[in-house]
Amino acid sequence: MTQSPQLIVWDFDGVLNANTRRGHLSWGATLKADLGLDAGSLSAHLNDSGRLRDIMRGRRDLSDTVAAWLSTQGASVTAEDLLSYWFRKAALPDAEVLGWLQRHPARHVIGTNNETRRSAYIETQMGYAAHVEHVFSSGRMGVAKPDPGFFARIERWAALTPSQILLVDDAPENIAAARKRGWQAFLFTSDTRANLPERLGLTKE
Repeated sequence: MTQSPQLIVWDFDGVLNANTRRGHLSWGATLKADLGLDAGSLSAHLNDSGRLRDIMRGRRDLSDTVAAWLSTQGASVTAEDLLSYWFRKAALPDAEVLGWLQRHPARHVIGTNNETRRSAYIETQMGYAAHVEHVFSSGRMGVAKPDPGFFARIERWAALTPSQILLVDDAPENIAAARKRGWQAFLFTSDTRANLPERLGLTKE
């Protein structure tokens, strides 16, 4: 029988935040209409030469990277404007999932692959600092899921054995990495989300 977790680590995008469609982030769908900018071009710039990988690990600044791209677009939009738009459009909290978090008596943290600016936005403007003990983000930690170091950092902070920790995540590679360390894990998808309350041991209201 699976033991009840002492700590639940919640992924953010795709779990607590419903901003993905078929595995892709949806915030850029209106970028052209709203700001006259091409989301595909921005995505290509961010992913070129490992830029996004470095941004997500705190090795490169997102604002500077976005500003460099904007300078090639002939746009009057500033990096600050674009990031504000991005973070606001991508803020789609899943109230049902948050409700499950709030009902469960375990300790709760967020474990997310996000850079430092958006991590702060998640805590403050989106208000998640009030719902969890800590936000573990790759940009602050210098390591990202599914690297074992990401999970090890949380284990040390929590002072718990791996088997006492449950990861709720929508990425199969992160689930596999957590299980390899001995964590409990739940793969969160549109097909499995209805099973999460039962997995958490929550009774129907």
